[in-house]
Amino acid sequence: MTTPTKRESDALSIYKSHPPLWVPKAHKEAELEYIGFHPPVPNQDEDILSEGHVKNGFVLGPAVQSEYAGVGEALSSGENKQTAFDDVVLHGLESLMSEILARRAESVPSIPAPTFKIPSRVTLNDAKREAWFADLANPDVPLYKLGKSVPHGAKGHDLLEQLYSNNVAIPRAVWFLRVFGANETAGLRNKPDYNPTQYSVDWANVVTTYVKKQLAEIALPSAPRVGLNIKQTFKGVLSDPESKERWLSRFTYCLKLLRPFYTEGLVDHRTLLVWLVNQLQSCNLAQAGFVTHLADEFVDGLAACRPLARGVVEACVNKLAEIQLLSGEGQVITLRGLLKTLMQRICLSLPDAFVSPTLWVAHSALLINTLEETVGDEVLQSDPRQDGIGQILLEHSADIKRRNEAMLFRNLPPRVLARLGSMVVDIQTLNSITYATNLTSISFFSRASSPSATTPTTSFAESASTSSFADKLDTLLTWAVTPLQYGAHRPYVAVSLLRNWDNRVGRRRAYGSGPSEMSLHDHLFDWLDNSDVAKAPDNLSAVAILYGKLVKYNLFEYNLYVQRLVARGEDGLSISQDRKGADDPYISHHRNFLRWIPLHDEDASLVNQRKFILYGSRARETSEDTAERRMRQEFRAALPLFFGGDHDPDWAFTNQIHQHCETILTAPRFEVVWTITRWFVPLVRKFLGRSVGVDPGRLQRTYTSAVELLHAARCYGSLLTFNLMLLPCATTVELLTAVTGVFHRFAVIWTSSDSTGKITAALYSAHLVWRTKGVQARALLALMVEMDNGRHLDVAERSQVTHDIASYTHALKPESDNPPPIPAALPEILLLSEDPGLDAPSLLANSLWYRYRTTPDWAWTVWDNAVATFRQIPNMVTDTEGRRSCALRYAEFLLHVDKHLPSGIDDQVLQWFEGSGRNEILALSSDVWEILIVVVLHMCSHGALAATSILQGLVYPTWKAAAETSSSDRADALYVQISAANRLFDLLVLRDHWGDESEPANLLELHRIHTRRQDIYREAHFTLLVGSIPTLVLVEHNDFLPGDLKDAITELRLKACQRNHFLQACYRNLDVVRRGFEDQLSVGIAETMCEPLVNAMRFILTESTEESSDVNSFLSNGVSSDLSPWRLAATAIQIQFGLRQLGRALAHDSTRQTAGASLDRMTSTLFRHSMASEEACFIAEMARDVDGPVAMKFINNGFKCLAEIFDSTTGGVENLLDCVDRAGEVVRIFSLISERLREEPVKLSQMDFDLSAQEKLVEIITRHLTAVEASLDAMHSRNQGDNDNEIDAISRLSHVSIFLARLLQLQLVFPCVWTPKFRKTASNLPEVLFRLALHHVTSPTLNIVAYSLLLDTLFYVTDDLSFTTISGPGPTNTPTPSGGDPFRNYPAPRTISPALVPAQLREQLLTLFPPGRGTSVTKNLAHGHRSHAQGRDGENEEYVFGAPVIDRPWEWTENLGEPPSEAAVGSGGGSGGKAGAGARPGGAESGQGQGPAQIRNGASLSLELFGARLTGDIVLTPPGSGQGDAADADVDGGREYRDEDLRTEANIRTFVDGRGSESIFTRDWRESRVLAPNLLPGSASDRRGSAEEELGTMPLFNASMLGGGMPSPLSGGYGSAVGGGAVGSGTVGSRRGSPSSVQSRSVASLRGSPSGIRSSASGMNMSPSGSVGARRTSQKRKMDVVLEEDGESDSDIEMLDGPLPSAGTSTSSQTRMKKR
Repeated sequence: MTTPTKRESDALSIYKSHPPLWVPKAHKEAELEYIGFHPPVPNQDEDILSEGHVKNGFVLGPAVQSEYAGVGEALSSGENKQTAFDDVVLHGLESLMSEILARRAESVPSIPAPTFKIPSRVTLNDAKREAWFADLANPDVPLYKLGKSVPHGAKGHDLLEQLYSNNVAIPRAVWFLRVFGANETAGLRNKPDYNPTQYSVDWANVVTTYVKKQLAEIALPSAPRVGLNIKQTFKGVLSDPESKERWLSRFTYCLKLLRPFYTEGLVDHRTLLVWLVNQLQSCNLAQAGFVTHLADEFVDGLAACRPLARGVVEACVNKLAEIQLLSGEGQVITLRGLLKTLMQRICLSLPDAFVSPTLWVAHSALLINTLEETVGDEVLQSDPRQDGIGQILLEHSADIKRRNEAMLFRNLPPRVLARLGSMVVDIQTLNSITYATNLTSISFFSRASSPSATTPTTSFAESASTSSFADKLDTLLTWAVTPLQYGAHRPYVAVSLLRNWDNRVGRRRAYGSGPSEMSLHDHLFDWLDNSDVAKAPDNLSAVAILYGKLVKYNLFEYNLYVQRLVARGEDGLSISQDRKGADDPYISHHRNFLRWIPLHDEDASLVNQRKFILYGSRARETSEDTAERRMRQEFRAALPLFFGGDHDPDWAFTNQIHQHCETILTAPRFEVVWTITRWFVPLVRKFLGRSVGVDPGRLQRTYTSAVELLHAARCYGSLLTFNLMLLPCATTVELLTAVTGVFHRFAVIWTSSDSTGKITAALYSAHLVWRTKGVQARALLALMVEMDNGRHLDVAERSQVTHDIASYTHALKPESDNPPPIPAALPEILLLSEDPGLDAPSLLANSLWYRYRTTPDWAWTVWDNAVATFRQIPNMVTDTEGRRSCALRYAEFLLHVDKHLPSGIDDQVLQWFEGSGRNEILALSSDVWEILIVVVLHMCSHGALAATSILQGLVYPTWKAAAETSSSDRADALYVQISAANRLFDLLVLRDHWGDESEPANLLELHRIHTRRQDIYREAHFTLLVGSIPTLVLVEHNDFLPGDLKDAITELRLKACQRNHFLQACYRNLDVVRRGFEDQLSVGIAETMCEPLVNAMRFILTESTEESSDVNSFLSNGVSSDLSPWRLAATAIQIQFGLRQLGRALAHDSTRQTAGASLDRMTSTLFRHSMASEEACFIAEMARDVDGPVAMKFINNGFKCLAEIFDSTTGGVENLLDCVDRAGEVVRIFSLISERLREEPVKLSQMDFDLSAQEKLVEIITRHLTAVEASLDAMHSRNQGDNDNEIDAISRLSHVSIFLARLLQLQLVFPCVWTPKFRKTASNLPEVLFRLALHHVTSPTLNIVAYSLLLDTLFYVTDDLSFTTISGPGPTNTPTPSGGDPFRNYPAPRTISPALVPAQLREQLLTLFPPGRGTSVTKNLAHGHRSHAQGRDGENEEYVFGAPVIDRPWEWTENLGEPPSEAAVGSGGGSGGKAGAGARPGGAESGQGQGPAQIRNGASLSLELFGARLTGDIVLTPPGSGQGDAADADVDGGREYRDEDLRTEANIRTFVDGRGSESIFTRDWRESRVLAPNLLPGSASDRRGSAEEELGTMPLFNASMLGGGMPSPLSGGYGSAVGGGAVGSGTVGSRRGSPSSVQSRSVASLRGSPSGIRSSASGMNMSPSGSVGARRTSQKRKMDVVLEEDGESDSDIEMLDGPLPSAGTSTSSQTRMKKR
């Protein structure tokens, strides 16, 4: 047969289009052709050129009747009309879809069996082994070539050294070591006790020892040894550059290896981190720099575990403390910064690591400075959030400080002393009031606590402040009348404070609508009705004074008081109804109040109402009328001048006038005030109005008697009125001085009654009157300045007074530049003794003043000569009367000298007493002393010499000399002086009634002495008076003094300490009393004097009238009375002073035993006395600053008492609450007592504590905590806690837990308690405390306060247990940190359910446990399976979780893949071959390549573990995402490739359905990308590409794009083999435009990989699954740019395609375009 020519063959052959090999069929069985492939066929409708086709184009007819018709119309068009929502239709559609999905799932192949095999080990010779390691180190040798087998040989350090010496890259070294470890553990995996992570522990030990070996090469030079003259040389590994570089290289390599080891779990985290902590603690400073870098690398793991973080913090602090001791601190500045940064990072993550009281005691300042410094991390410094991080550090630092100091019992918050504390403070405030106090500045009642602030709409919480006001009012009223306080001014203070309060906030005069609202009158009535103090008969007079003033100022409404008594039917008010006498128990105490409370109102109806209630309606003559007549008679007899009498009684003694006026002094106050105010005062006012021509001397004597009478009757208001009336009537200086003396004497009462303003105004008026007379009264000016006190006079008046004083001073003491000298001897003073003239004293004083008035000390010389004259008088005058007369003459002379001095002679005399006069006084005889006493008493009574100067200059120095007497001769020489000093003290301080001939014998001089006596008790001098009491005690116990003298001293002391003025001054400032006694001790006394001094103080501050020989007797009996608010402050002073003396006694052998026994009795009394919490708090404050031995006694006895309290508890754990309150006060006492001692650990460790008591106590605490935990366990097991009873029980148990934890913290404060027995008992506490903390953080026992406190206690116990003692037990042991396992004292790890514990607290608890064996990959990962019990179709499937996944780091090695096939080698990664023109090669017709890609299960982790399965779906991976061959693209073509990727992705998303999706913004970005100008059709690059014979590969939708799986049956079509025509053009006759036609011809110029997009999931369905987002880069173009057609049509280009890659190969298909 003739072979046809080529042209004939071409003419006979008919071209038939075939799709590319990679295009799958639309269906396996049905003849649906290929997806998206529509080749032209002969005689197709499109080829018929009809007129309609030519004119209108070819249009396909509608497939349905209506293009807009849906399923609903199709169903409703048949005979059986149905809707789309009928159940039958829905069920049919559902069955159809279920069947489709089921068949689809069946057609998907299953995951093949795993094919992974660990590379085996082979034995190689040295050369081959070295060659193998050289290949391992060579990055050009792929690992799959080395992965077939690994050499067997070196292990441990040698293996690491071999890797380092070959410089193997870290990833390749890790791969090799993992394979090496997998082979090492291969023989152990089948054993039942095989632990997959055990080799990680072993390998961690290998690596750490390798690193430790390197660190050991770094050493520091040893210190030179003293006495050895040996020259030492030191050469460290870091000192030589070569060795340093070599060492650093090896260490860096190890560090790089450790990072992946730690991350991938190849080293056990716990083993590595524990080694790191121990190494950081034990290394030297040279090693610390490298170890700190290691710790910084793994700080996340360290900061996630409290035991590890605590060790790091401790090590860092110790290293910083060591650095501070270095002389060259600048050399380690980098290390210091690293240490501080490490601590700050741990503080940010885990502040609990710093909660360690033991560490805080040693390094608190260093910790605070480190945590509050600027963040040292360079990364954090550049972070804009640095300020926030610094603020977090500050907050954590403050919280750490608070928690540590709370456990150390430092800065304990002051107790809210509700009732008792408030009373004590109020009482001290009231007692501090003096003559100079401004009562308006005392806010005794706060605004918030006033009843007037309460409105009818006030809430319950706001009205609760009324009770506070009532408490304060009760305190004020009780203080004003109780005999336990001192001072006649108290009722006036109470009234003035209430008046000030009333003026400030206003008083409610009407009842409010609220039933709880009370007015001030109601409060006052309730106190009067209910107070036991008010009902006491001895307080009746004081209550009457108080309420009389309240009635006077309308603060207490007398009419309402009477009406209320009548309204409530008060029984026993009427005196006329008495049948059983005055002691009838049915007699109301309000009867006495009605009889005694005075009325100042002239309302006759009120007086008659009172009379009617008391005496009945028929009473005509009452006892009050009789008493009033008697009082009038007594007034007429005592003060005849006011009633026209001629003879005045000469009252020499105060008791005489008291006896004569008995009715005035004993009658009820109502009758006395009524008589004085309604009769006596008006009568005196009338008399003074017509008192012209009255004898001034007689008026002065009558005035003195009236003052004494009103003072004895305690009618100070009338006395003030009387003084103010008499002041303008005073015509002599003597009377004026007497009136001003009364003002001065009762100054505190005038201040308390707020009368100083009136007095100042009256004094100023009197001053103006006397100034017009040319008289300047120094006493008047001084009193006016005192009363004014800068408050009452206006500026002009005060300036006038100041000017007058200055003028008076200048007139008496003119200034001179050349004053004349005064001779030492003035004979004219001696001659005065022989001049009996009345004017002689004044003439002599005038002459001396005139001559020497400009000399500063002329009065001192005059006094010195006068004393010298006194020594001569006994020789000149023999009779006693003559000596007295002479003494009075010199006294008058000195009084005139005093008047010539601006400031008086008092200062000059005191200077003489304290100077040269001290020696002269020693030589005075008894006769001279008699003269001197008369002189100084006369001068004192007339105001020339102050009583304080006499005591300070004469009496106190004499007593001090007597106390210091050390011989009998010295005692005999001082006998006369001591007796005279005693007499002066008696007359000036103690004597109320004078009668001796040598003493002032009239009432006027007695009043003057009483006036001067007030200065003794004022603050300026009272300190000296109190300080003399210990001196008197020393005099009493001086064996060299005669007995009569010591007895006299004792009597003086006892009398002085019992006087009301003295006690009032003591309670005004109790610290003065304490300092007065302590100052005496500071000079050094015998130990035997401690007890007498304590007893002397006790005698002052208690009601006892006899002294006891026991220092703590004031606590033996009547503890409750001593701890009452009225005596508590005084008791505090006694205890403080007594404890200090006992401390002194304990320091001496002779008194130690007695003092110890006394202190034991005292502490036993305190601890075992049932006291309130406030009382215990006060006692603790009293004994706060005691010495060490005394504090030790308190602590030992306190621990014993606590052990006894809790050990005696019976009846179960519920009864522990009864012991907690009592034990709490004991803890409060000795915790405060030991506070100062606990601040000195060295001193504390030297104390002899009773360790047996503390060992017993910790056993009791452990037992009770265990019992509480068992009770809580029982409640949880019964699921109780919902009812109120169970909630109360849980609350009580929590309270007990808190107290026991606090008690345990107090024990741990003392470092000497860690005996072996104590340690053994305490080792059980962490587990108990953890379980209790866990109970208190779960419902229903949730208690955050208890949880926090128990957790902090757990930290305290575990940290102290981690210390070991140097030697055996004892107080001398010092704790040192111990290495080893930091977890050994922590509770055992356990599972904490997230459902029961809040997340944040759960994380905090988990930090107590060691880090887990796994890595972050297996964390919270568990095995599970689906449960099909509830649903056949899987809709109701549930996952059942099983055992957690165990980390197998040595078995899970890398999957190296397989080497590429030969077809993949070449340009572009392989070629796909060519297909014939007339047929689909490779059996395309049979559907080759349509099955899904085969999944290889070749990794070490089988896909079965994750339940993986094929679904046939595609997850599109956008190009340029880094997952395909884009990373291998040509650099020059990178830009073109990325731009084309976007176009390729657009085509895929147009024609391929998949599970991947994109957002609107992503799609807008992609669609707005267009090609660059150089890539547009017709560009130069395009033309160059067209000229090439090989146009390269086109990006195709091959298997790599589609994830290697079968496309979705619903996906869009692929383009046919077409040329690169214009956009939108296709093959003639094609029904649909080919998607490939939208691609630019410029893609022919691409080089490199033919794959533009790859899938990330290969159609697998895993849990979880997701699409990978793409990163796209392109040049932004406008959306309206239209690509112009190239104009060229190349129809001679055909598409040739290779076959789909077969399963198990990596060869990718490619398409070539050739020019024909």
